[in-house]
Amino acid sequence: MELAGRHAVVTGGASGIGRALARRFAKEGARGVVVADLDEAGAKSVADEIGGLGVGLDVSDEVQLQELVASAEARFGPVDLFCSNAGIGIHGGVEVPDEDWSRIWEINLMSHIYAARAVLPGMIERGEGYLLNTASAAGLLTQIGSAPYAVTKHAAVALAEWLAITHGDQGIRVSVLCPQAVRTAMTAGSKDGGVAGVDGMIEPEEAADCVIEGLADERFLILPHPEVATYMQRKAGDYDRWLGGMQRLNARFQGRVGEPVD
Repeated sequence: MELAGRHAVVTGGASGIGRALARRFAKEGARGVVVADLDEAGAKSVADEIGGLGVGLDVSDEVQLQELVASAEARFGPVDLFCSNAGIGIHGGVEVPDEDWSRIWEINLMSHIYAARAVLPGMIERGEGYLLNTASAAGLLTQIGSAPYAVTKHAAVALAEWLAITHGDQGIRVSVLCPQAVRTAMTAGSKDGGVAGVDGMIEPEEAADCVIEGLADERFLILPHPEVATYMQRKAGDYDRWLGGMQRLNARFQGRVGEPVD
């Protein structure tokens, strides 16, 4: 997909990767960019900067997502690209309280489901549309120090796979963005990105560059850190050996597991 003349919606667009995507889509000549975020003032600030529409949004509320799509289409016409980008991180293991598991599940997974429900019918009717879901390298590998993050990001990748398989012959294209450490509010407490930064921390704009390339190629996996592909191959090639290596990585970072995830 080329962005020129297209209509894109970005959730989590007030800062970080979402803001970088919104700015880049506008630069690429999108006919309309809708910036949605829980931080309504931030969303509107980004939208004003790029000539788009800023909307306050809680992605864990399906009704609000339906209303977002309705507002976006009223302003710019059919949605060509929906970037379900909002996400959160919670540290800890199985002991994390149920309410926190529920909250991260709603934001890191269910928001992608709600977005797909909102835009798929129209896209299928038109015979084209693009879904870009932000997950994480943690969704392909794991996240040291955070079971909720690892589990929900794995689920986000699985959903994207299913959507691509099920709707690919209906003109629906799907990509999933899986970076390691990116310099955002989520990693603000760490100089090097913690365990997610073993291969370096990148800027949100670098992630956005990779997204533009991935969309142009209609590539399912968008990996701003190319090393992740090698790690996936090692995992698939010898799961037990990979687990052993991750156990050693866990031991190395045990004293730092409170740092932000990517």
